[in-house]
Amino acid sequence: MSKKTKKTTRDDLADALAISLNKQFKGYKVAYFLDGSEETPADLTDWISTGSAMLDLAISNRKHGGIPVGRITELTGLEASGKSLLAGHILANTQKKGGLAVFIDTENACNEDFLSAIGVDVANLLYIQLDTVEDIFEVIENITSKVRESDKERLVTIVVDSVAAATTRVEQEADYSKDGWATSKAIVLSKAMRKITQLMGRQKVTLVFTNQLRVKLGAMFGDPYTTSGGKALGFHASCRLRLQAAGQIKAKIDGKDQVIGIKTKAKIIKNRMGPPLRVAEFEIYFDSGVDDFGGWLTALKNNKLISQGGSWYTYTDANGKAHKFLSKDWNAMMEGNNELRDEVYNKICDAAIMEYKTDNLGIDDIELSTEAIPE
Repeated sequence: MSKKTKKTTRDDLADALAISLNKQFKGYKVAYFLDGSEETPADLTDWISTGSAMLDLAISNRKHGGIPVGRITELTGLEASGKSLLAGHILANTQKKGGLAVFIDTENACNEDFLSAIGVDVANLLYIQLDTVEDIFEVIENITSKVRESDKERLVTIVVDSVAAATTRVEQEADYSKDGWATSKAIVLSKAMRKITQLMGRQKVTLVFTNQLRVKLGAMFGDPYTTSGGKALGFHASCRLRLQAAGQIKAKIDGKDQVIGIKTKAKIIKNRMGPPLRVAEFEIYFDSGVDDFGGWLTALKNNKLISQGGSWYTYTDANGKAHKFLSKDWNAMMEGNNELRDEVYNKICDAAIMEYKTDNLGIDDIELSTEAIPE
């Protein structure tokens, strides 16, 4: 995706102010112009796939997107909705791009076999087990500092699973009796997020938190759920996803119906990279993770890009050729035909990507930069 640059004359006063401010803060640059002439900490330089191309598209509003590098993402949901699994796919795709994957576990619930099944290189996964919120953020800051001392450009993703299971030092030292309002976690998180958000952006480190939903007491209208740890994480996150189990996937095994996966619906509650409140649907299998191509088929049906007669589907390609298939043959068809796969993906993208209006800029004032965000 090319960056759009406005052909405008630089305001002399603004230019002088920028130079003055950058001299004032000698340690690092603080003043920029958003005309594409220079890279800023706010620029999105890369994306990491969630394992579902449809969810990637819904978050980033662009082809081959995902969660943004250098930003904070929060994955929320009730138990068994797929939060940890999605975080595992993000770690796996970080490693596939040559990056460093860090897994901070507060739940004592790491399953090496399952992580391997969804593509994580567990031999090179940095696994850290911590108890308190304070320790988590100290480790995040330490990792960021050490990595950037040796490599300024390497992709780094840190997953914290989960905020809900983390305690605080004050709470850890107390007994198990009720001791008033449990606000220590919210206070610590609020302070930590103020310190860490800009650091993640400047150092291009991706931070992913999983968090459990809690029922709001006395809520009769509106959203009945909230998250653990107060409001700070939600305010500072650039992207918040809410996962919901939407059904079970069953199969006959040894003559008996057994649950082999779940259908998942992901809603984008907050999004600073694209339109919010979009929904992506995909299936998760317990032995292999996200069924990406299955999500494509759902998107084709939802956008009426495919016809269905009984259990048979028909997709007509750009050359007018009709491809007739059963749902069980869909994945093999996509894997075995690169040209058809690319065409289907592009057609889904054309239907899903929202184009922003640029009338206020003036058509003559816009040029496409030669530098493109990596696909």
